[in-house]
Amino acid sequence: MKLLYPQHWNDYELIDSGGYEKLERFGKYILRRPEPQAVWNKSLSETEWTALAHATFRREKGKQNNDGNDRGEWLLKPSMPQQWFIHYRYKQMKLCFRLGLTSFKHVGIFPEQSENWDFIYDTITGMNVEETPKVLNLFAYTGGASLAAKAAGADVTHVDAVRQVIAWSRENMEQSGLKDIRWVVEDALKFVGREVRRGKKYHGIILDPPAYGRGPEGEKWVLEEHIAGLMQSCSQLLYSSGNFLVLNLYAMGFSALVADNLIKSYFPYVKETAFGELCVSEPSGRSLPLSVFCRF
Repeated sequence: MKLLYPQHWNDYELIDSGGYEKLERFGKYILRRPEPQAVWNKSLSETEWTALAHATFRREKGKQNNDGNDRGEWLLKPSMPQQWFIHYRYKQMKLCFRLGLTSFKHVGIFPEQSENWDFIYDTITGMNVEETPKVLNLFAYTGGASLAAKAAGADVTHVDAVRQVIAWSRENMEQSGLKDIRWVVEDALKFVGREVRRGKKYHGIILDPPAYGRGPEGEKWVLEEHIAGLMQSCSQLLYSSGNFLVLNLYAMGFSALVADNLIKSYFPYVKETAFGELCVSEPSGRSLPLSVFCRF
């Protein structure tokens, strides 16, 4: 099992964590928001946290959710904008993301995922296939993995259930100087089922399913109930050679072995996987675990 840490960020750092919170820098702005896994004590004092933070997320009482999407509001210092941009660079990949303060504590990016972006970029640029690699990104959010695949030259299909998030992804694509990603607003299970019936095939599949979610028509997603069916469909969509798959899970309590077992169950021809946790380190030397992954 591997512990992977982002290696190429200039516009992001974890400054401190503890007391169920984290203090992070995104570009030139420092944000304070909840982090349920930071059960230890903070390294910096409360006075330092208060002085450093440009924006603090205050959870609405009684609105803590199992999916990590806590409802609340942001308390802003006068210098803090509602939206701003940050950049990520790796080799020839140059990505730009518009960030924003949402009512669910998220800002439009999960910085630890850059380790997967690098893997996606390297894998696609190293592919030896006769046609342009086709990549499917499910639960694609604001598109970091889609941008990495497109920057590597892939034909990308980006699927998310929220129309506003698709618009956000499109803006990130344009700001990154990229074009021609295929946008699909649909429930992921419905989409992959239809693609299987159509006989479609992809060289790469990226999955980042939430613990809980809703499709555009109210379809209910529960990770434990639906992930097996989704993986079964994906196994029918992926070419059996010259391929890759990235599975990322944010569900608290899930071991990386769960992700590894899922892939081994539905892709038995895969001889070797890489699995573990995506983490971010802070100046104190501690590591904050944020998700589990498995990929090949």
